[in-house]
Amino acid sequence: MNPWTCAALIVVSGGIGGVLNALLTDNGFALPRLKMHVWCPGFISNVLVGAFSAFASWAFYGSGASIDLAQQSARAVLSLKFSALAGAFMVGVAGARWLTNEADKRMLKEGVKLAGQKELTKADCEDLTNKSPRQMLDALEVA
Repeated sequence: MNPWTCAALIVVSGGIGGVLNALLTDNGFALPRLKMHVWCPGFISNVLVGAFSAFASWAFYGSGASIDLAQQSARAVLSLKFSALAGAFMVGVAGARWLTNEADKRMLKEGVKLAGQKELTKADCEDLTNKSPRQMLDALEVA
């Protein structure tokens, strides 16, 4: 198998992992945007980070690490196992999850700053704890 075909399959598998992460978060298929000085990655960034994470992991530590692109001969046979694709998928989910968690952490920090400037009741505060970071920031903007 051609090494670039293997790399493409790994990238696609990692990108699918990024799509899964986008589905698992409350943001869904939102586009990247800036919200109150916090960059919200959106699903496109999840897919790109998932694809890059999977490729980097495969190229550094997986079966891609043994491929010598400069000395490929006609007799060289490459293989790609399902375990490499499954690993790329999981690394794609994990890489995209890291990106999402960093954005959520920044949204929570902005929410705390904004909540400190508002007159909130105990019921308002308890209601905020049941919301996602994005929903919390939206509710604090309105309050």
